[in-house]
Amino acid sequence: MLSILVGHCYYLRLDPKQLERAKPYPPLATLQVAAMLRETGHGVRLFDAMLAQGVVEYTDALAAARPQVVVLYEDNFNFLSKMCLAAIREACAAMIRAARTQGARVIVAGSDVTDAPEAYLRAGADVALLGEGLATLSALVQRLDAAPRLPTRELAAQLSGLAYLDDAVLVRVNEVRGAPVRYPELPAWDLIDVERYRSVWMKAHGYFSLNMATSRGCPFRCAWCAKPIWGNQYAQRSPEAVAAELTYLKRELGADHVWFADDIFGFKPSWVQRFAQAVRAADALVPFTIQIRADLTSEAMARALGEAGCAEAWIGAESGSQRILDAMNKGTTVAEILAARARLKAHGIRVGFFIQLGYLDEQLTDILATRTLLETARPDDVGVSVAYPLPGTKFYELVKNELADKTHWEDSGDLAMMFHGTYSSDFYRAVRNLLHEQVSVGQLDADRHRDAYHAARRRLARRWASLESRESRYRTARAG
Repeated sequence: MLSILVGHCYYLRLDPKQLERAKPYPPLATLQVAAMLRETGHGVRLFDAMLAQGVVEYTDALAAARPQVVVLYEDNFNFLSKMCLAAIREACAAMIRAARTQGARVIVAGSDVTDAPEAYLRAGADVALLGEGLATLSALVQRLDAAPRLPTRELAAQLSGLAYLDDAVLVRVNEVRGAPVRYPELPAWDLIDVERYRSVWMKAHGYFSLNMATSRGCPFRCAWCAKPIWGNQYAQRSPEAVAAELTYLKRELGADHVWFADDIFGFKPSWVQRFAQAVRAADALVPFTIQIRADLTSEAMARALGEAGCAEAWIGAESGSQRILDAMNKGTTVAEILAARARLKAHGIRVGFFIQLGYLDEQLTDILATRTLLETARPDDVGVSVAYPLPGTKFYELVKNELADKTHWEDSGDLAMMFHGTYSSDFYRAVRNLLHEQVSVGQLDADRHRDAYHAARRRLARRWASLESRESRYRTARAG
C-alpha cells in the first residue's frame, strides 16, 4: 500500500485579515479525504497548513514522511478556498515543487485548481482533479498502488474529472457525475493537532470552536456564486448522523461551539426538528453558527433552530436594494430579509448579514438602500465585501472583458474591484467602514445611553454626508 501525505495550502499567516480575526478551523474536506484513503488501507499522514509558520513546516513534514504520493486537497467547505487567493496559489506551487524534488507524485484539488488547472500542472503537479474528484482520486491511487512510477498519460487514461499535461499540452477531461462517493462516518480528526487550535481560540475568544458540515452544495443560482466543486447539487446527511458527529466533537474533542460550514443549513424545518431531537436525546447540545437564506427562514424554521441550539445565523442579505437583488438573481426580497431577522431574534438567535458592494450598475441610491436595511434591521454583525467575479458564474461572463491585470485578491482583506464598476476600490472601502459603523451604532442602547447613542448617530450622519458629497470623485469611467 502507498504512503500518502494529504494536505492543503491555506496558511492563515498569509491572510492578515483572518490572522487578526483568530478563528481558524481545521480543513474539513481535507480530513474527509484523509479518512477515505486510510479506510482503503494506505498509510496516511496529514500536513495542516492552517496554523503552520510557512512552507518550511511542510518541507519538514515531507522529509519525515517521505511519501510516495502527495495529495493537496483544499477544504471545499471553507469560503476562503472558493475565493482563490493569490498568496495561497503561490504557496501551493511551492509545495508542489518541494514534493516533486523528493520524488513524490502530486495530485491537487480545489476550487482554483478546477478553474485554472494549468497553473498547478506547470508548477509540477501530475494530475489536477476537477470538481470534488473523489471517485477519480480513488482510481488514481489504485493505479499508483499497482505501479507508483506509471507515466501520467497512462495514469490518467480513461478517467474523467481531471486535467494533466501531455507533452506540455493541457489535457482536460471534464467530470462525468455519477453516484456520490461514500464518505467515512468521521473525518480523520485524530490527525489534527487539536490543542494547537484550542490554544488560538481560547487566547483570542475564551472558547473553542470546531467545524462540521451537514450538506454539500446549493441548489440556488445566484449570478455571482461559483460552484466549481458540487455544481447545483444539494446532498444532505441524515440529522441523526449529524447529531452523532456533533456529540463526538463535544465529548471527545471538547468543542464549546460549532460552525456549520454549509452554504445552507437545514433547508427544511422538519430536518432541523429531527436534528434537535437527536441532539437532545444524546445530551449533546452545543451552541452553533450557521448560514441560511432569508426566504427559508420561516417561523417554523426559526423555532426549530432555537430548539436545536443555534446561537448565530448569517444571512446572505447582499443588498438593501431590490433592484440589485434581482440583478443578482438572488431570489429573495428585502421584506424577507427583515422578516428573517425579526424571527431569529425572537428565538434568541444572533443575526449577521453578509453584504456585497459593487455589483453591476450599483448606484449611490442602492448603497443608501443598504444603509437603510442595516438601520432598520439592526443586525448583530455584518460582513462586507465587494463583488468578486469568479470563473464559471454568470457575473464573470458579464465582466470578463473588463477584468484588469488583477484577477485574484492577494488576501481576503484586499477588497479591490477587479472590473470597471461604478466606483473605485477606495470608495467601497469607505462604504464598508461606514456600514460596520452603522451596525455598531445600531447595537447601542438608546434608552440607557441616550446621549452617547445620539452623538454616535450624528457623527455617522456627518460621515455619510461627507461621502455623498464626494461621491462623484470616486466614479470609475467605463472603457468605451
